[in-house]
Amino acid sequence: PRLGQAPLLAPLLLLLLLVGPARPISFQLPGKARKCLREEIHRDTLVTGEYEIGAPPGSSTGPSANLKITDSAGHILYAKEDATKGKFAFTTEDYDMFEACFESKLPVGTGRMPDQLVVLDMKHGVEAKNYEEIAKVEKLKPLEVELRRLEDLSESIVNDFAYMKKREEEMRDTNESTNTRVLYFSIFSMCCLIGLATWQVFYLRRFFKAKKLIE
Repeated sequence: PRLGQAPLLAPLLLLLLLVGPARPISFQLPGKARKCLREEIHRDTLVTGEYEIGAPPGSSTGPSANLKITDSAGHILYAKEDATKGKFAFTTEDYDMFEACFESKLPVGTGRMPDQLVVLDMKHGVEAKNYEEIAKVEKLKPLEVELRRLEDLSESIVNDFAYMKKREEEMRDTNESTNTRVLYFSIFSMCCLIGLATWQVFYLRRFFKAKKLIE
């Protein structure tokens, strides 16, 4: 790059290093148990993942678990019975909460059954793109690949800020609407209390006059 571009590339490269790749998630899955992982993902976002389920130590049988990935509406995006190792990929249609559930099929015996080790590496957005394949297809140089990655990362950050701004506007409109309703309800309540107090005064006055306690 030219010398004039160096100050511009330096912060972008630093941003890419700070973001870094996501690390796989690993956890123990007991027998006849179900564990789920949830994450919110934006619309039109590529999601890829790799999983591996290890057999319990000392077990004569192999790993036995079911994997199911669904959205908040219950639509199944990926499902695998007797999953051991594999990959999945899908593109989101809308901003939603997605759930990946692992359900163990190992029976619980009289003794303690060793847990299965589950490793899940789930990526989305810029992390899910295979820039090596993009470089081969488009015949990009290493620097051009990094610039493409930085461009996609910048676009992702801008989209995140745009979504946060939209949510902030929606929350502000909701707060203003709630404040307006509370104000009207308060005025209505005050009018009711004033009306009730006025009615009580006239009623007591007529009562005392009827009893000839006042003139």
